[in-house]
Amino acid sequence: MSYDFVIYEKRDRVAHVTINRPEVLNALHPDASRELSAVWDDFAGDADLWVAILTGAGSRGFSAGNDLKATAARNAGGAQGNTGSGPIRGGFGGITERFDLDKPVIGAVNGWAMGGGCELALSCDILIAADHAQFGLPEPRVGLAALAGGIHRLPRQIPQKIAMGMLLTAKPISAQEAYRVGLVNEVVPLDELLPTAERWAAEVLECAPLSVRGTKTAAYEGMALPLESAISRSYFGVQQHLASADAVEGPRAFADKRAPDWTGA
Repeated sequence: MSYDFVIYEKRDRVAHVTINRPEVLNALHPDASRELSAVWDDFAGDADLWVAILTGAGSRGFSAGNDLKATAARNAGGAQGNTGSGPIRGGFGGITERFDLDKPVIGAVNGWAMGGGCELALSCDILIAADHAQFGLPEPRVGLAALAGGIHRLPRQIPQKIAMGMLLTAKPISAQEAYRVGLVNEVVPLDELLPTAERWAAEVLECAPLSVRGTKTAAYEGMALPLESAISRSYFGVQQHLASADAVEGPRAFADKRAPDWTGA
């Protein structure tokens, strides 16, 4: 499949996903979201891909969120101005409501992550930020609300008072502040952003892929439960890994003092 608004590459078990609308700070209109949804479908279904890196083209914007100019043009044009129809699988950018993706996604935030762009970042499992990046949910300043998950994800990922301050004032925070409050894993200069994200991806690939996926799903599912219930519950992904060949290979490789040969089966 060819894409007009996304660059999608597959290299060494890593899916590299780049939003390619730098002229509008990688803001998304429905067609771009649909392309991203197709990319995430492919990533989820490709057994040879074990981790993804999501970033934006250029050096200024990871994503400025919803393309409000495109929205206004569609509204002004009525039905003829709407280039897409029906809901987008996975929500905004094809990922903010994709709760069945068990493979890890690393966000490489190369600039502004505003509104829906911040919500894309919040949907990633690991975040690396360029040192000039900014994170914010400015929707209330334009009469909207962060309804692609931002209202609910942000207070789950950083301290409540800081999250509410961001949500209720619509003021952004810097990459350094995002790191301080635990929103991002690492802050680096722009020219080190993708190499750093690739290093994190390589470290994920050192682990058994089914164990990684089971761990991700169990961690997220368990967050909604009391600790005792979360620990005592059985998780399908974890059980799937424990029944896999990789669960045998790991201890065997450790005993043999060699690197494990993961197969994902």
